[in-house]
Formats: sequence, structure tokens, C-alpha cells
Amino acid sequence: MTERTTVDLAGPAVLWGRWGVLGAALAALGHDDVWWIDADGAHHDDHGGNWGRLVLVADDRAVLFGYDHEYSDTVDASPPIDLLAGAPAWLPWAELVRHADDDQLGYVYWHEHGDWHRVRYPDRVADGLPQTVGAVLDTDRARRELAEVVFEWAGHDVDGESERVDVATHADRLLAAAAGHAVDAAALTGLLGRVRSVPVDLDAALASAARAGLTPGTVVPVVPGNAEVPHRRVRKLSETQHERLVWAAMGEADELPRPEPAGTGALAALVDWARLRAPGADGRSSVVVEALDGAMRQIPGEFRPVDRPGDGFRDLFTLVEELRAAEADARHGRWIFLRLATTPDGFSVERRYDSWPDWMGPWDSGPWLSHLRTEMRSRAAEFRPPWTALLDPNVAYLPTPPADPGR
Repeated sequence: MTERTTVDLAGPAVLWGRWGVLGAALAALGHDDVWWIDADGAHHDDHGGNWGRLVLVADDRAVLFGYDHEYSDTVDASPPIDLLAGAPAWLPWAELVRHADDDQLGYVYWHEHGDWHRVRYPDRVADGLPQTVGAVLDTDRARRELAEVVFEWAGHDVDGESERVDVATHADRLLAAAAGHAVDAAALTGLLGRVRSVPVDLDAALASAARAGLTPGTVVPVVPGNAEVPHRRVRKLSETQHERLVWAAMGEADELPRPEPAGTGALAALVDWARLRAPGADGRSSVVVEALDGAMRQIPGEFRPVDRPGDGFRDLFTLVEELRAAEADARHGRWIFLRLATTPDGFSVERRYDSWPDWMGPWDSGPWLSHLRTEMRSRAAEFRPPWTALLDPNVAYLPTPPADPGR
């Protein structure tokens, strides 16, 4: 069983109350899709790829999970971190597994027997929790967030420091009302009644708070616990490890037999471009590139063409793209690596369709797997090298992991 750790977070009811009043305050301004609560639990979505969820589960249990596309380092940690290893059966596994399969599950915290728990991983590995739901993690941050609803979201002009203090006071009162399930029009008006810059819909705010079970006579939505842990895929290779596995296989591969491409005007244009930009002004230059649809890079090296102000290396990539398209073959595919060397009166060119050549350097950085998959799918099956099988995303996962009974 993977080791778990206990985490110091406010209780689920406290987080829920803060979440609910943020949603209510924003709903009053017409923003009901940022922080909100419905029958499935509490939601946060910044509409920039970052999100958080809090679900209250029967028998005084809860789960807090989410993802930040910049800060959830747990997603691509090496070795991989299984955020669900040893997690209890009652979690909402279908939703959690769906996000994990999409590599968009940055953290999972579950609450039972009075404590929050998660899988143990180093504190230096960021999981995105404070970046996604930091506004509900402590009272000061929740108070500041409610003040931002007034001054930032609503654009209300500050009438001196005294008004900031007054807003903070009413924010505290609203948070206290949420804790006592006593949110009403008076509590919301104390915070939002001052706003004149935009329409304020208190009915929408009250309806939002009622859905959260924070108004008198309403019920907090609680979902039933899951019955058992399902079979699921578990990542055994990080994205970086998977890439290096493929790149190493490319380094060991041979080129498949295929005819040399016919000479084209695109090749002549690239030769002329490189010769004119020879660093020694003697016609000697060397161009080494990696090229796939939507992704190109030039490899540094001796005799690399000189960048001239005004034209730059963007012109190189245009010429490379044109050459690759001109030499493309529907069955044989397109080359991935190209080395062109020019002299004052000649040139040599090498292409690699199926392998990683020595002149590309070590396997510390290479083609994205998604781009390699696109290229291999475009070829006839007989012109796909054996390492293509390693591009299957399932290679990075345990194929038939056993169900974990949880605890």
C-alpha cells in the first residue's frame, strides 16, 4: 500500500462555506461559472485550464481535487506519482480516473475520521492546490477574495481606507453567516449593496447560496460514497521517461529502404540560403534540423549559418517546411531529421525518416510524441519503423492494474 500523509487543512464544512459565499457574491454580478456549487459538489474554474473541486460525501467524508496547468508538477513528475494509490473506495472514482487519464489531475486530498490525507510526495513537488483553490484555504485569503469581488470584479471605486475596512468587516460577517448556514439578503447587501458600477442581482446570489445549503432551511448537497475501487490505468512512465524510451529506440533503428527524393527547386532554394549565410563568407555552412508538422528546431553546430538582421532564422524554417512538403510521399512518409552541408560550389544532404542519427546529438531533447504519432499515422504501415509501437500512450501505463480495496 502506498504511504499516505496527513495534511493540515481547514475542515470540509469551512471550505464549503467560503466556496459558497464566493460563488454567491460572483453570481450577484452575473458570474456564476467561476466559483459555484450544485448537486455534484463545489466547482472552481478560472477558464484558463485551471480548476478545483470539493465534494462532500456521506458519513462526514469529503474529497478535494483539481489541477493547475502551470503548477501541478505532480502530473509529469519522474518517477510518476500515482495520486490515487491506496485511496479509499468511497471517492468519486469515475471523475478522478477520467482526469488522471487526461493527465489533468494535480492533487487529491480526502477527508475522513477528522483529518485530511493524500498520497505522500515531497513538499517541493508542487501540486497546484494553493494556486487553484487558495481563496478558500484560509480566512484572510477568503476575505481578500470577497473584497476583490467588490473592487475588481464589480469595479467599485474605493472611498478611502475606511471603506476597505468596512468591506473587510462585511466579508467577515458573510463568512460567519455561511458557517452558521444563515446567509440572507442582509448579509449579502452589507457586502454588495454599495456597488453602483454594475447591476447587482441579490436574488441570484441568494439562489446560489441556497444551492450550497448556506441559507436558513436549506440542505447541503452530499453525494453517496462509491462502493468499490475500479480497475484503472496507472502511469508507470512519466512523459519524459516515455519520450526517452522512444528516442533511444530511434537511436537503435535502421532506415527502411525507400527511393531517394527527386531534386526540387525547394532544395536548391535552401542550398542557396545556407551558402549565402556561411559564417566564414566562404560558402561553407551546415544546417541540421528536426522537422515535424507544427514543430521545427535547428541544432547548433560548427558552420551554422549566420543570422542577419531583418531576415533571421524564420526564413530557414519556411524553406525547410517547403522542402519537406515537396519531398513528401504518401506511402513512404516524410523525413524527420535533415543535415545539409554546403561548399562554394557544391552541397551534400542527408535525411532520416526512421532513426535518430548521431549528428543530431544525444537524446536529451527530441520530437514530441504527439508529433511523431501524427507523422507515423500518415505513412503506409510497411513504412512505419518498429519503434512506432512505443508511441502508443498505453505503453506508459500498467495495462491491467489490480483493483485496490482501499481502507
